[in-house]
Amino acid sequence: MDYNTTCAFTGHRPSKFSFGYDEEHPDCIRLKELMQQEIVFLMEHGVTTFISGMALGVDIWGAELVLAQKEKHPQIQLIAAIPCETQANKWSVEQRERYFDLLAQCDDTVYISNHYSPACMFLRNRWMVDHAKYLLAVYNGEKKGGAAYTVDYARKRHCHVIQINPEKQTIIPNLVVLQGNEEMEKAPKLSGHNGKTSEI
Repeated sequence: MDYNTTCAFTGHRPSKFSFGYDEEHPDCIRLKELMQQEIVFLMEHGVTTFISGMALGVDIWGAELVLAQKEKHPQIQLIAAIPCETQANKWSVEQRERYFDLLAQCDDTVYISNHYSPACMFLRNRWMVDHAKYLLAVYNGEKKGGAAYTVDYARKRHCHVIQINPEKQTIIPNLVVLQGNEEMEKAPKLSGHNGKTSEI
């Protein structure tokens, strides 16, 4: 795994979103489209490895979107960073089946801890940022929680953070350093419920 060509995911659990666990809701569908757009952008500019923390919500969606890209780009690698072996123990049967099916398709799985502890989630998030130059964050800007901690830690580490605001359906502008020391400014975009995209 090459730090310079690796991107990690972070984001909120479904309970934080207005649509909750309803993945058929138009806002959830649009959010996944924005994530896919950024994944493709990163791939086009040299990213070959993605790390998912495999939590419900954004982590799981990110893993599924990367696996969909692997069908056309088999060189892409998906790494699962698991906070503890019991991560999915309290999930529903359907959620656990989805989780273990994804794990079976990952190129590698890293277990941060054998057993749960209050710190294991944060240790997992730090491990992902420490191994990735880019962070794709579906994050509403709140100051507390796992996503907030991870984004703050990534910025302190000078990681390139691409932030998708799930409430406004916006992509926060970020200076992305491409391979060969070339630089490109990503334009901020706003997506309304009418499906149109416009420059801010």
